[in-house]
Amino acid sequence: MSKNNISFILYKPQLSENIGACARAIKNFNFKKLILINPKPIFPNDKILATSVGAKDIINQSKKYDTLEQSLSKIDIVIATSARFRNKNIKHINLEDLKKINFKKKIGFLFGSEASGLSNDEISYSNYTLQIPTNPGFKSLNLSHSLIIIAQNVSDIINSKVSSFNKSNK
Repeated sequence: MSKNNISFILYKPQLSENIGACARAIKNFNFKKLILINPKPIFPNDKILATSVGAKDIINQSKKYDTLEQSLSKIDIVIATSARFRNKNIKHINLEDLKKINFKKKIGFLFGSEASGLSNDEISYSNYTLQIPTNPGFKSLNLSHSLIIIAQNVSDIINSKVSSFNKSNK
């Protein structure tokens, strides 16, 4: 199981600072792959690089696409994030359900733009939708905060599956 199979996909991100903060979040948990689809700011730019601090390598090796279809061509399982429950023919999972995902496959976590999230059409490309549990009266999370919550959870799952436990002598 490898963290190299995990991609974090930002669909139409609007703010340079959020792109840089997402790169930091990815590197915090030793992931490598950042994908951007049609970012609003010029990419890369000085604000993105400044906000990414020590994660400039993540920015520099990231991939940029014009369409969602292009970005997903090498992804086996797409998990779309959404603050709203969508009554679609897509299975809804929670953070705990991530333990059931086969992380030997290429996994992409899809995040929508800061202003509007993902549309139903964009979510239709996913295998699952994932909602981070928050205050029901205020579900708005910053893009980088959403990403870091998922990155931390996935990192814990992968690390727990690859850890070897030594049998005691007793």
